[in-house]
Amino acid sequence: MKRCSIGVLAHVDAGKTTLSEAMLYRCGALRKLGRVDHRDAFLDTDAMERERGITIFSKQAVFDLPDHQVTLLDTPGHVDFSAEMERTLQVLDCAVLVISGTDGVQGHTRTLWRLLERYHIPTFLFVNKMDLAGADHDALLKDLKARLSGGVVDFTTQSGDFWEETAVCDEDVLERYLDTGAVSDTDIAAMVRARKLFPCWFGSALKLEGVDGLLEGLDRYAPEPNWPQNFAARVFKIARDSQGARLTYLKVTGGALRVKDLLSGSGWEEKADQLRVYSGAKFKTVEEAPAGTVVAVTGLSRTRPGEGLGFETAWTAPMLEPVLTYQVQLLDGTDPHTALLKLSQLEEEDPQLHIVWNEAAREIRIQLMGEVQLEILQRLIRERFNMEVAFGTGAILYRETIASTVEGIGHFEPLRHYAEVHLLLEPGERGSGVQITTACPTDQLDLNWQRLILTHLEEKEHLGVLTGSPITDIRITLVAGRAHVKHTEGGDFRQATYRAVRQGLMQADSVLLEPWYDFRLELPADQVGRAINDLQLMNGTVDPPETVGEETVLTGSAPVAGLRDYAREVTAYTRGRGRLLCTLRGYAPCARAEEVIAEMGYDPERDVDNTPDSVFCSHGAGVNVKWNEVAAHQHVDSGLRLGRREEEAEAAPQPRRSSAYAGTIEQDKELQAIFERTYGPVKQRAFQPPKAPKRPVAETGEAEKRAIRQQFRGEEYLLVDGYNIIFAWDELKALARDNLDAARKNLCDLLCNYQGYKKCHVIAVFDAYKVKGGLGSVEKYHNIHVVYTKEAETADAYIEKATYEIGREHRVKVATSDGPEQLIILGHGALRLSAANFHEEMERVQGQIAAALERNNQKQKTGAVRSALKRAMEKER
Repeated sequence: MKRCSIGVLAHVDAGKTTLSEAMLYRCGALRKLGRVDHRDAFLDTDAMERERGITIFSKQAVFDLPDHQVTLLDTPGHVDFSAEMERTLQVLDCAVLVISGTDGVQGHTRTLWRLLERYHIPTFLFVNKMDLAGADHDALLKDLKARLSGGVVDFTTQSGDFWEETAVCDEDVLERYLDTGAVSDTDIAAMVRARKLFPCWFGSALKLEGVDGLLEGLDRYAPEPNWPQNFAARVFKIARDSQGARLTYLKVTGGALRVKDLLSGSGWEEKADQLRVYSGAKFKTVEEAPAGTVVAVTGLSRTRPGEGLGFETAWTAPMLEPVLTYQVQLLDGTDPHTALLKLSQLEEEDPQLHIVWNEAAREIRIQLMGEVQLEILQRLIRERFNMEVAFGTGAILYRETIASTVEGIGHFEPLRHYAEVHLLLEPGERGSGVQITTACPTDQLDLNWQRLILTHLEEKEHLGVLTGSPITDIRITLVAGRAHVKHTEGGDFRQATYRAVRQGLMQADSVLLEPWYDFRLELPADQVGRAINDLQLMNGTVDPPETVGEETVLTGSAPVAGLRDYAREVTAYTRGRGRLLCTLRGYAPCARAEEVIAEMGYDPERDVDNTPDSVFCSHGAGVNVKWNEVAAHQHVDSGLRLGRREEEAEAAPQPRRSSAYAGTIEQDKELQAIFERTYGPVKQRAFQPPKAPKRPVAETGEAEKRAIRQQFRGEEYLLVDGYNIIFAWDELKALARDNLDAARKNLCDLLCNYQGYKKCHVIAVFDAYKVKGGLGSVEKYHNIHVVYTKEAETADAYIEKATYEIGREHRVKVATSDGPEQLIILGHGALRLSAANFHEEMERVQGQIAAALERNNQKQKTGAVRSALKRAMEKER
């Protein structure tokens, strides 16, 4: 029997748990149908879930269909527990998205849809509560097609134009339909798997209407994963049972897992003591878990959510981040360090829950998604750890970014130490986080030192200079640096790197960011005026009001600071008739920036743990140099001209040089002289940093201030680590399980389309290092080149060599998710694309190609129609 993991997702109060209950009941897994409002739902196993009537923790249940053994995963619908839901997505074979027939597509529904799209999860839809007044079938179907996808098709009755609507979702299927007049189950399943078709059922889970049709559709059209023979598994959840035993929830994605098997991860190796298959609160132990099984494993103490075991890759970081922070008050006198140790267990189970020790205030702070999560957490701490805690007044988790491009310089040179780092800090796209790269030539700074600097940039959460909040949406590029052959140690570059970041931020135009919610506010019509006024006072934006039955619905976005307590206020002034639903939108510039900065009173120059100043050596001792004087003392010229004109730079006084630096210069000159006597003159070359974003430039010489010396203007090359991409993209990975050659050809076809649109040189590199006697080959496949490495040569080695050679004259990008390889290619001056980013770019290019073809076809059709009309008119004459 085939195994399939199906997740049930929905916005809060859409009837998700009720549908899960109905599915289990109709399949015979339950003898009695439970209800959320009766507090006896099978999957609401926690007392807090039954009291509140919401799902807080993801649960699983197992039931059988005629052709499938299904593991059903019920996920939280409340926005405060979205991180729990998102972690479950990584182990789903397909999903059922539940939509309320009375509410339609809401803000959180759109968030769920984007997540399903991002992780390429085949999706079925169930529109619930169709038995209630106000549920309009035709209007809902039209809304689903407009706001989610045109591929949504009603499978409830399968009458009228059903087969034609289904066939038009794919051109090949449409051709077969026009020839045969039918669409096979195989074609429907293939379209579902490719996310071209989204079967939809309408019904009422409470009355069991439409549930049988949904179950039949899942059995007929659910994707059929083909699991490889080698062991692989992915961890998606950490929990503890009633006895305190640590449970690692994972899905076996290849081979099989047996009791006492030895599992290993990054720096650890442990045995699986017990394998539990849960269904609700109960479980049964098994000796072996074949591929496709979701199990809870005991005996593992160092696993973490998202970790890949065996050949399985690690999962990408979640999209959703906490936006609120609270002080933890220990009411029963528990020692703070003891409490911190216990609370770290909760952080282990929920990585989005951040437990932070504030050394300056000597207090514990907790970061989370919302206030409902806070109430749950308070009770969980009491029940599990027997600790009484309270939480102080919550604060917003602000972020900081920059609006101008700057060069940050960090120098660390106490006696017998030496390191200097130059970083280019540029504004990034909103929501891009902190991106780190290098454009420093290896003949200036060895690759091992560059890797160390990149590690130091990644290892720490760097703080801004306005409020001391973490920075985001910034690109940081290593452009220059220097080490001393005798005095430099690893810790020296840590100090220089941290100081370079801070020194750059002190010069930049910093921007304070605050989190925003998308909201949906339902309230009586006579209260609309007050609500709009309140939202405008919050600096929010409000869309035109919509009338739904007797209520008015307001949608829009507003800062979290204004909306966090507004739900209580809505309940008060509408006397319980209003309802506010919020979904995290992201970060945007803070309208009250000056007020917030003044309230927080942060002084970056007094923050000794994050100093912007540098240390230089003078007369045999380390001397502290203020951040605004560092440029005058720098030992390395990075080539950037961001803060002063070329002529000002030439006229600037020469920096003071330390004795260690002088020794280094003399050493360099001596080595250069020996090299030139042997090999000839040395031609120095610099690396080109990434271009800064284009901005309007005033006519006052600002263009000269921001000019960056440019080097390479040659053609662009894209090198693709073939097998790395295949096993990182879900659709290619699934295809590779059946036929590796087909997956390879599929990738090459996609790259051909990419090359035709982007007009760059594309080289796909595939490992053949295990092929006995393999001499390697380079083949021309349509408009790209395909390289098969020779025996004992990996794709990584080939790409590193090619990057170095090509990068001398051309711009190079490399698509791979191999961590060490990324660091090496960055050191060669190339840009890197992770597999996830390359997948997004490929989808964007495919969409642009499709749009261009559609426009071209439309023009041809218009031209043909005009020609036909012209001929007809000429005949009439």
